[in-house]
Amino acid sequence: MTIARSHTTQRMSQIVRHGDTIYLAGQVGDGASVADQTRSCLNKVDALLAEAGSDRDHLLQVIIWMADMADFHEMNAVWDDWVPAGQAPARATGEARLATLQFKVEIIVIAAAKS
Repeated sequence: MTIARSHTTQRMSQIVRHGDTIYLAGQVGDGASVADQTRSCLNKVDALLAEAGSDRDHLLQVIIWMADMADFHEMNAVWDDWVPAGQAPARATGEARLATLQFKVEIIVIAAAKS
């Protein structure tokens, strides 16, 4: 089975597809608030999934890193509006120091390709 990589640099690929499984690099967003950054991250996820032949109905697992778990409810308000009803993936959320202080949320996605 082949491995296809897209938007690849020396450090990372934004999309890796192995068979019918699609892995996205961690996505960070723009904006001052956790809600703005979460929306921005999820817009990037939508675009990358579409490019890879998938969509949010095919999410398998999502890992969300937050700079401060005190913002959990603000992030979830955006998430709950985004994830399709009945299609919630396996998900974990944790607190971590992100790459820069401006980042409040990072979202990592594994999805299945559309049939």
